[in-house]
Amino acid sequence: MKLVRTRQELTEIVTQWHKDGETIGLVPTMGSLHEGHLTLVRALDGKANRRIVTIFVNPIQFNNPDDFQLYPRGLDADEALLAQTGVVDVLYAPDETQIYPPGFCTRITVSGPDKMLCGGDRPGHFDGVATIVTKLFMQTRADIAAFGEKDFQQLCIIRRMVTDLDLPVTILPVPTVREADHLALSSRNRRLTAAQRQQAAHLPQALQDCLAALKAGKPVAATLERCTQTLKDAGFTVHYLDLRSEKTLAPSEKADPGTRLFVAASLGDIRLIDNMPLA
Repeated sequence: MKLVRTRQELTEIVTQWHKDGETIGLVPTMGSLHEGHLTLVRALDGKANRRIVTIFVNPIQFNNPDDFQLYPRGLDADEALLAQTGVVDVLYAPDETQIYPPGFCTRITVSGPDKMLCGGDRPGHFDGVATIVTKLFMQTRADIAAFGEKDFQQLCIIRRMVTDLDLPVTILPVPTVREADHLALSSRNRRLTAAQRQQAAHLPQALQDCLAALKAGKPVAATLERCTQTLKDAGFTVHYLDLRSEKTLAPSEKADPGTRLFVAASLGDIRLIDNMPLA
């Protein structure tokens, strides 16, 4: 595996790969890697001849400067973890000048799904996500890119963006990877205190209980209200808990196949997100 820090070196590598008829798989990350990221890498088995993992903590997708500063970082550990897989060809870890050079002033603006769920209380977040993902698509010239379903709204927005902008990349969705107590794996989990980590296990459990009630025919609104209160009682600040369409992210009043529970809730200043399908 080669560590690449500049656009020029990356361009030389991917240009040669394309000349040789190779297909390029991409896993975009912000680092602080865990088993969820490695699952994305493995999901490219048989789908790409070459694999690139990118690490870049993207400042323009953080609406809270403190969150950006506190986001966990550790390039050496990440590099060692990826090298152990034996299947990653390039780790691309640019600094900010390689992504947003002096004078940079162009961004992608997302509408529709951006205004709901996480977009509702994180203004500009998905504009930042769409901008950096597009730049990474262009810089890596990836043929296929893997994204986890834990960030399901992000996955939907990226799919829509690829379609709308005619970007020549295939999006590969990968199911959420969970810890033993079913908490969705996230780099932010490392910021939880021991006590908060115990509290965090209530989040997936509450979603599972809510799904079971919905499948049993309980009224949607009342069931969501009970689940929200359960999370509040467990010490969470609940930003949203919704049942929505997997295709459009529109709210659903019926617990039908093709709908999914979405939640964002915080413990202290640490925001956790999760989702689970009804089917």
